Amino acid sequence: MAGPSRKCPGPGTVAGMESDVIVVGGGVVGLTTAVTLAERGLRVRVWSRDEATDTTSAVAGALWWPYRIEPEEAAGAWALTSLRVYGELAADPERTGVRWVSGVHADTVLDRLGSWAREVPGLRQLAPDEVPGPYGVGLAARLPLIDMPVHLGWLRGRFETAGGVFERRAVSGFGEAAAGAPVVVDCTGLSARELVPDPGLRPVRGQLVLVENPGIEEWFTSADAGSSRTTYFFPQPGRLVLGGTAEEDDERTEPDPATAAAIVARCARVRPEIAGARVLGHRVGLRPARSGGVRIEAVPLPGGGRLVHHYGHGGAGVTVAWGCAERAAELVEA
Repeated sequence: MAGPSRKCPGPGTVAGMESDVIVVGGGVVGLTTAVTLAERGLRVRVWSRDEATDTTSAVAGALWWPYRIEPEEAAGAWALTSLRVYGELAADPERTGVRWVSGVHADTVLDRLGSWAREVPGLRQLAPDEVPGPYGVGLAARLPLIDMPVHLGWLRGRFETAGGVFERRAVSGFGEAAAGAPVVVDCTGLSARELVPDPGLRPVRGQLVLVENPGIEEWFTSADAGSSRTTYFFPQPGRLVLGGTAEEDDERTEPDPATAAAIVARCARVRPEIAGARVLGHRVGLRPARSGGVRIEAVPLPGGGRLVHHYGHGGAGVTVAWGCAERAAELVEA
């Protein structure tokens, strides 16, 4: 694997530079990209406005599944790369936050999924009487389920073990980072709307309810990509995560009580015991959807530097993180 002296402009390119790459953004996309780069031998810093556990990524459910992301063919390939990595990480779930968990995708037909689905082992179309709740069709699967607060902390630790430096720092433009490294990677999510600027970015609001788990061990989803309402529950350590919503162009970050009650009611139609579960908390996150899909593209910066845009992952940032990180790393090293 080529080092920075061969493929990436080294620190001698610009006087005073201490890094080969600065990744702006400390969510799952930014940290996974930073890990990938640092483990390729590059000197990497992450600049993040928030702690990793306070980013939108920390709110995610987070089940591996290509959901609300484009372009479909590329996203499928990125997702499969990530699936292989999560499969390895699931060998140590307490440390990485990744577990294999069985469940059901209701309202899903295997033959209507993209070509990526043929490479996911164990997908099985269910008979109508096997689908829980008020649904007539469904797909059984065993997939990685990621406990995001744990996983984000593990990613940061792996990054720092590889020699990376994580810094709390907000930026008003990429020129600030370009003064410290010849390559800047833009993993700013929805904030790229103003920083780039990219008017094609828009928020898709997701609201969740956390409850005590009444003994549910399998996940469930019914998520129509064209609807603003979804139904899902994910058994995470110490809680059951209930969802959800997909409200386009809604930037409210406070939980809505009526929405929360509706989420609980929808989930209880599938598993009635959820209705009486004690509420532990509420979460809201704004997914960074983009017209035209994910953007992974290198552009020149004034002074000879390079800016690699890497944003617009919609509702599937966790699902495609490792595959997208590899593509972004290729552009960094080009």
